[in-house]
Amino acid sequence: MAWWKMGVFFSFVAAAVLRRITRYKRLCPSQANLNGKTVLITGANSGIGRATAIELARRKAKVILACRSILSAKETEQHIKRMTGNSMVISKELNLASLNSIKQFCTQILEEEQKIDILINNAGVFQCPYTKTEDGFEMQMGVNHFGHFLLTSLLLDKIKSSSPSRIVIVSSALSKRGSIKFEDVHSELHYSKTQAYADSKLANLLFARELSQRLQGTGVDVLSLHPGMVVTNLGRHVMPKYLVNIIGPVAVFLGLRDASEGCQSVVYCAVADELQGKSGMYIGKDCKECQYPVNALDDEAAKQLWSLSEKLTKPYL
Repeated sequence: MAWWKMGVFFSFVAAAVLRRITRYKRLCPSQANLNGKTVLITGANSGIGRATAIELARRKAKVILACRSILSAKETEQHIKRMTGNSMVISKELNLASLNSIKQFCTQILEEEQKIDILINNAGVFQCPYTKTEDGFEMQMGVNHFGHFLLTSLLLDKIKSSSPSRIVIVSSALSKRGSIKFEDVHSELHYSKTQAYADSKLANLLFARELSQRLQGTGVDVLSLHPGMVVTNLGRHVMPKYLVNIIGPVAVFLGLRDASEGCQSVVYCAVADELQGKSGMYIGKDCKECQYPVNALDDEAAKQLWSLSEKLTKPYL
């Protein structure tokens, strides 16, 4: 065998061994059971959201899959039921790009559910071409922040009455590159799909910090996180699907997280007993506490974003 072939072979062997070693370090350290708990997850039909739903169903939670596509949600529901043996998995239609859809969804949930122990704001749009939501918001900021702001606000009384309860907000390490352009929040003057995503993920952290402050003493903990770099279908606007299908498995083999690993920090925030009373904490990859980026520590920006969010969603609050 030629030397270069041997080099390639042993490189792949080393990568495979390292992959198996690092996988165990990435798993949620908490074994907490969620029997009797109700969890609502947005974007639960694919990627990290789907993987999170599977993990929490395995822990005996009642899991509500809140998804834009009800057909995909129902397929995911049946898959999770078969996979986990948990029959308490429910699909619901929720379009975070429509404030009216969010209002209808919440009205139904409040009528049907006695409690919501854990709300996981996971759904997201990543680097899409410039488009607007039904209500005229730039799509990434509209779905990733404003939609989840309204959803959380409408469900908040139910979450409070279910305390001790949690709100988990999935952000991104790219939030450190974000800035909130209050004079052009809908990106009508200038649009960069990469910057708009970072801005929306910064909005997630500002929202989490301000919400945590407002909920002090209520028994509701607000935890935010970034999962690290994860191979999912979130990048469908960045490269063609066929290319993702080719590159994705290779990237995972060489060390990047797949969805089942990428969801572990989400699961940790949702279930870990040691996080009770730790509202405002920011968790990074491998379920480790990390520091907020400097731009997320701007209290004035957090308050200003809250006021703007209330103003823009007021007709539905």
